[in-house]
Formats: sequence, C-alpha cells, structure tokens
Amino acid sequence: MSRKVIIASALVTGVALCSSALGEVRFGKHVYVGGHDFSNQTFDRKHRAEVHLYDNQPKNPGCHWQADGSGGRVKLCRLRTLHRD
Repeated sequence: MSRKVIIASALVTGVALCSSALGEVRFGKHVYVGGHDFSNQTFDRKHRAEVHLYDNQPKNPGCHWQADGSGGRVKLCRLRTLHRD
C-alpha cells in the first residue's frame, strides 16, 4: 500500500513540475548573456536556446539553429565571455 502511495505522489509531482515548466520566455531590452546581446528574443518548447560560455575562444564560435530531433529547433551558441571592467 505505501509503495503505491509513493509512486502516485511521484507521478503527481512529476506532472506538476512538467506542467509548470511549459511556458515561454521573452527577453526584453538590454538582456546580456556573458556580455553578448540576447535582447528581444523569444524561446518556448519548440524554439530553445543552448548557450555555452567559454573563457577562451571556442572551436566553432557563434550561433546557429539546428533541429533538436523532436520537431523543434535549438539555437546553439558557443561564445567567449566578454569581461567588462
């Protein structure tokens, strides 16, 4: 009996977390990631972003879109962190 309760509570918690994670992120003005401008961009379940920040120059610097394998697109960015003094 207690095992069923634990499994049921785990499922409810998982559903609650998944449903709260569905949404849309809209960046407004003056949004910077690692010193790079990401202003006025929108990301949701079908359009995601992965930003990798490096201290040195990355092998393939820049951003590009690629398929994520589930019908969506991923903006993959490999950027060097801009240190502002």
